[in-house]
Amino acid sequence: MTNYKTLLEQIEKSGIAPSDTVMIHSSLHALGEVDGRADGLIAAFREYLSDGLLLIPTHTWANVHKDSPVFDVRTTLPCIGTLPTVAAFHKDAARSLHPTHSLAAFGKRAEEYIANESDSHTPTPPKGCWGRLYDEKAKILLIGVGHNRNTYIHSIDERVDIPNRLTAQEIPFVVVDKNGVSRSHPSRSHYTPGTPDVSANFVKFTELLADAGATHISKIGLADTIVCDAAKLAEVLMPIFEESKRKNIDLCADGRSLSELLG
Repeated sequence: MTNYKTLLEQIEKSGIAPSDTVMIHSSLHALGEVDGRADGLIAAFREYLSDGLLLIPTHTWANVHKDSPVFDVRTTLPCIGTLPTVAAFHKDAARSLHPTHSLAAFGKRAEEYIANESDSHTPTPPKGCWGRLYDEKAKILLIGVGHNRNTYIHSIDERVDIPNRLTAQEIPFVVVDKNGVSRSHPSRSHYTPGTPDVSANFVKFTELLADAGATHISKIGLADTIVCDAAKLAEVLMPIFEESKRKNIDLCADGRSLSELLG
């Protein structure tokens, strides 16, 4: 079992500063046994990030859609695993009001960070919670998972305006806040014709990002962990996405390698 003290040491060795903004995607199975399970992991990061911000995705896209368009921040379950579910309803979490791509924030700036999410009418816009990871120079930790779980890459899609990533029309979602107040929140959703899961092909960027120094490997619990520098990751991928856009090539809808697609 990985004890609490070891978790704190591993976080420090991952190159994270106590003032950083940190986003976590995780597989608790890969993490192995840790003190307190999901609650213990959250507690360790919160203690270490004494002057920082901890963010955990609490996505609901499988539960909130055109046929079930209501997101209630108090009760709507995440659809992406145990840690997000624990984080979504943690007593100290501030959960953002995005109908499909909410997140739980912990720290002194938590409420401030999520405050304007009602203005987000796509899943990961540049000025929303996901796009702002670039401005924050955040660290993104992929704990026991790969870039196919790295939602931040979708925000780079949106920053570059890659075609065929979103529904043509907004869906008339409704969000219910912590006080039970309902508001209309129309938003487009992720959709790429002919591809059920475009993010599955994000893994093809793994070696490129590592070679460019945008990521490095660390360890949290028993899990190999990819530590991503959000700003550097975007700076590596944006020119490639721009080039593919000019050539009318969709790098992530096509399963071929980067070298095959770009030459």
